Amino acid sequence: FKQRHQASRGSGGPPIRTQLKMLLLRLCLTAAGTAGLRINKYQKPVLFASTYNDAISDAPVAIETNKNDWETKYRVLTPVTLDNRKEEYTRFDKYKSKYMGRYNSVDQSKTDMSYADFGALVAAQEYSFKNGDILTGTVVQYDGPQKAMVEVGAKTAAVLPLREATIVPLSDGETISDFVDVGEQYEFQIVSDSRDDGQVTVSIKKIMYAKAWDKLATQYAEDPVFEAEIVQVNRGGAIVLVEGLRAFLPGSHIMGSGGASDAMVGKRIALKFLEVNKEANKLVVSNRRAVIEHSMASIKRGDVYDGIITAVKPYGAFVEIMGMSGLLHISQISYDRVENLEATLAAGMVIKCMVIDHDKAAGRIALSTKTLEPEPGDMLRDTERVFALADETAAKYHARVEAERIAREQAANEMVLSLGDSLSPLDELGATNALGAE
Repeated sequence: FKQRHQASRGSGGPPIRTQLKMLLLRLCLTAAGTAGLRINKYQKPVLFASTYNDAISDAPVAIETNKNDWETKYRVLTPVTLDNRKEEYTRFDKYKSKYMGRYNSVDQSKTDMSYADFGALVAAQEYSFKNGDILTGTVVQYDGPQKAMVEVGAKTAAVLPLREATIVPLSDGETISDFVDVGEQYEFQIVSDSRDDGQVTVSIKKIMYAKAWDKLATQYAEDPVFEAEIVQVNRGGAIVLVEGLRAFLPGSHIMGSGGASDAMVGKRIALKFLEVNKEANKLVVSNRRAVIEHSMASIKRGDVYDGIITAVKPYGAFVEIMGMSGLLHISQISYDRVENLEATLAAGMVIKCMVIDHDKAAGRIALSTKTLEPEPGDMLRDTERVFALADETAAKYHARVEAERIAREQAANEMVLSLGDSLSPLDELGATNALGAE
């Protein structure tokens, strides 16, 4: 070696240490070739087991790996040569074989359950959750004011957020404990797939939402009158809550208010359904239909009602009576000509008026005040006198109308009798002609 070292230094070759390393490597390669082994820097692990139970042997014995045998799946691995596919021996495999330690084999004859039985039991208890699945779970604890933990049989407890606990809009200060109780069972719907740790998000709101639509579909077929609270108004109408669902109330279907206003928020009104469509997520209701069908049955022609003027137009005034809107036409205000309507009537004014006609199907009501005038033109001169004597004047009006009706009937009867008398000579002439013909 010394001579080589000197020769290499003189010839400019590699240092002696490098040459020694190369020589040792050649010796190792020669020995490996003699033993019939294949050397590759990429090596994959092999499993080792102890030579006896309840102790760690200093001389581990290599055992064959079985991909389907989960008993040995996680035992310590050590490098061996690669197979024909030349799979890479990863850094993870390297550190795993170096630091995890060795596995103690267990005598399964001394245990109550084998590895295979335990594996089958775990597989039988494994759950698979998908969005939309409905299951029963138990609330196990509250995780702060905004969510609860629910046991549904997953790897970890499921999460119930506060926003998914109820279909009703949340108020300030409400917590998850206001809607679910620890230890109680509820139906939940999966609303998110499980994460890597097996945790899923569940909802009660989704189930309540589906049940509410089914209930409304049944009520729509029955067509009842119901009450609901107005929670919001907008330019087109109002929003009401029906079984927890938001329904649209068009402004044209709000009776006696001239449309939606902020003063209506929080008020409960009578409603009927116009449209219930779950697929289109469309729910439309009407206050006009409910009021008309409920109140129109009690309205009669000729009756006097108290009303409030809601709007004054050039052609007349709109008056709210019994929750319905009627039209007091300008020609029905007074027997005298009305030159200035706004000087006679104003919005918000309380009046008495008589129903002279109504259309129950369309919800239209025709009103009159001139029929209540003691003297023609009193509505233009003294409205208070007209309203004070309204009932008395209405009674006189009905008596006059009845007298006119009786007079018309008598006139009609007399006309029929006179026609009968005029036809009798013709009947006698006809009979004489018949006898002559015979």
